[in-house]
Amino acid sequence: MAVQYQLVMNCADPDLLARFWASALGYQLEPPPEGFASWDDWRRDKGLLGTVGVGADSIIDPEGRAPRIWFQVSPDGKVVPNRLHLDIHASGGWTLPAALRKERIDAAVQRLSDLGATVVATGDPEFYAVGMKDPEGNEFDIN
Repeated sequence: MAVQYQLVMNCADPDLLARFWASALGYQLEPPPEGFASWDDWRRDKGLLGTVGVGADSIIDPEGRAPRIWFQVSPDGKVVPNRLHLDIHASGGWTLPAALRKERIDAAVQRLSDLGATVVATGDPEFYAVGMKDPEGNEFDIN
C-alpha cells in the first residue's frame, strides 16, 4: 500500500513560492485550520511566534489527488542545483505532433515567466522541453 506524503521545499519567502507554485500546478493555497482566520492566527495559537508573518506556506491539489507541498523557511540560500525537480507536463504527450507540443510548452513557459520564472535552457525541436527556475532559483522543466 502506498503511503501519503508531502513535498517540502526550503525557501526564503514561503508566501511568494506558495502563490507561484499554486498557479503553476493548478493547486490552491491551503486554507487555515477550522476556527482560524489565517495561518498566522493558527501559528500564534500554537506558540509558533517565530513563523508569524510568513503568510501562506502550503498548497494543496483541489481534487485531493496530488501531494501537499509545504514551503519551509530556510535561512540557507540555494547554492547548488536541485537533487529533485518537478516536470510540468504541458505538451499533451509525445504522441502529438512536435509543433503542437512546442506551442503548448511555449504557452506554459510564457504564463510561468509572467509569474516570475526564468528560462534557463531549451531542448531540441523533436523532444522539445524548457528548463526554468522559479522566483527563488529552484529548477523545473516544462515538457
